[in-house]
Amino acid sequence: MAAKIEDYALIGDCQTAALVDRGGSIDWLCWPTFASEACFAKLLGKEENGYWRIAPCEGDSKTTRQYREHTLIVETVFECAEGAVRLLDFMPVRNAHSHVVRIVEGLRGSVRMGMELCLRFDYGRTVPWVTRLENGVRAVAGPNLAILHASVQTRGENLKTLAEFEVAAGKRAWFSLAYGLSYQDDPDGKNVDEALRETEAFWQEWTEVLKYDGKYREIVERSLITLKALTYMPTGGIVAAVTTSLPERVGGVRNWDYRYCWLRDTTFTLLALSNAGYVDEAVAWQDWLLRALAGSPDQVQIMYGLRGERQLMEWELDWLPGYENSKPVRIGNAASMQVQLDIYGEVLDCFFHAQRQMGQHTEDDFRVLVLLLKHLETIWHEPDEGIWETRGGAQQFTYSKLMAWVAFDRAVQLAEQMNYKAPIEQWKTIRGEIRAQICERGFNAKRDCFVQAYGSDELDASLLLMPLVGFLPGSDRRVQNTVEAIRRELMQDGLVMRYSTSKSPDGLPPGEGVFLACSFWMVSSLKAVGREPEGRKLFEDLLKLTNDLGLLSEEYDTKGKRLVGNFPQAFSHIALVNAAFDLEDGVGVRDRAGRQGKP
Repeated sequence: MAAKIEDYALIGDCQTAALVDRGGSIDWLCWPTFASEACFAKLLGKEENGYWRIAPCEGDSKTTRQYREHTLIVETVFECAEGAVRLLDFMPVRNAHSHVVRIVEGLRGSVRMGMELCLRFDYGRTVPWVTRLENGVRAVAGPNLAILHASVQTRGENLKTLAEFEVAAGKRAWFSLAYGLSYQDDPDGKNVDEALRETEAFWQEWTEVLKYDGKYREIVERSLITLKALTYMPTGGIVAAVTTSLPERVGGVRNWDYRYCWLRDTTFTLLALSNAGYVDEAVAWQDWLLRALAGSPDQVQIMYGLRGERQLMEWELDWLPGYENSKPVRIGNAASMQVQLDIYGEVLDCFFHAQRQMGQHTEDDFRVLVLLLKHLETIWHEPDEGIWETRGGAQQFTYSKLMAWVAFDRAVQLAEQMNYKAPIEQWKTIRGEIRAQICERGFNAKRDCFVQAYGSDELDASLLLMPLVGFLPGSDRRVQNTVEAIRRELMQDGLVMRYSTSKSPDGLPPGEGVFLACSFWMVSSLKAVGREPEGRKLFEDLLKLTNDLGLLSEEYDTKGKRLVGNFPQAFSHIALVNAAFDLEDGVGVRDRAGRQGKP
């Protein structure tokens, strides 16, 4: 069985990533990209579905681990009766080929180590044909090729590659696994010492850019390193997570493929990167967005592939039992074809902040936005599936209308500030119409707060963003009552649920963990309504939920006291970074409202 989600560490090369547990086992790796088929899939199955373990042969050992300072290099120390060793795991930032490098260093005594490599391509189903090389093995399955180079002797046994070796204090052993295409030249072996130096230098130089010097710098830096690791460097697209089908409730069916790029995340991502000083990454994300949006406005999707691909057909893997038997295991995501009005607001808001902070677009780019708005004019009043991608039918979600308002609001501001030719008065009229409708139909007079959908009595955590996007100021009684109602009714053991899955049918069986990004939104909203001490306390409580390496998944199971959902989750880390900046009052930190809460 796979380890608990919080027991995994992330390593990556900015085109794909692997998860390694505290016992030295790599249980998940999709090669050659985040969205490719996994060659190690034990995470969602069993050992027979692929893994790569390096650990002491003696089973009883104590392990501690950390990231090497300011890097994505994992250091795991094994201590046992024989002595102690340190395992270094990392992926050099990719040039021609992708590599996973593992180095064992002797610290004390002499420890007998074991290495087990079980490659299974096609999401854990296909056993490769393995042949011996001078210092390793070559594995082929169809187009897939993996080559292992090692400093120790290996052998084949039971369709695995094994090794046993001694590591004394001051000595070391190393392994390098490279991916290539079977019909091309084999990838060259890595000089592991040079690769270690270059990888360490890359991450340390990258983190030196960080402009945040507040109280929470260490966790902000770790979150931004994680976000960088989730970036597909060739295009600038940022995946929501490196995994698919880690359950939102262990044993449940809310298991989705998150190895794609969501428009929902655009503005928050841009703000997190630009506030932190990572302008190049913010520009690359903006450029990815422009390419993804190219085409007919009525064909805009809520998510795309790493390169902007549109076909993300959802299907199920029947040969994998799922994480802790949480079925089904899904590949692709059917929600990509849903109608979600909020994405129009996200796109316009992202362009607004890109111009505001980086001067990053042209009037030709603005023409793309004009076409999007022309389409939004015809559909904003219609029901949709909403930000949470519900599968129970379209509704008139208040948050969807809120983000439609954001779309027209930001378009007006952009056009006025840049003197662009645009139907500004028409946009102002529609903006006012949407605002009036939200205040009339999205506000429940009996409850004296805004609600999830028109005519509903239920709450939704997305409404916490109302003051943050500038629809109403935090001083408005309706906003304050909404924040308090969400705090009172949607907080479970101190954390915020997206909505009540038992009271708000969404087409799936009820039950999930609390959505961590929503809890960080609560931090920012509490500050917006004048309750900063409460927000700061919540923020610090949330930081205690990260694993020992500072990583977060999508959700947290308050009953089981464990992380659940896909991991590590970009949205959680983005929300953490933005909440940290919201708690700061430093010069140069940009909030999302753009109008300081003025209607």
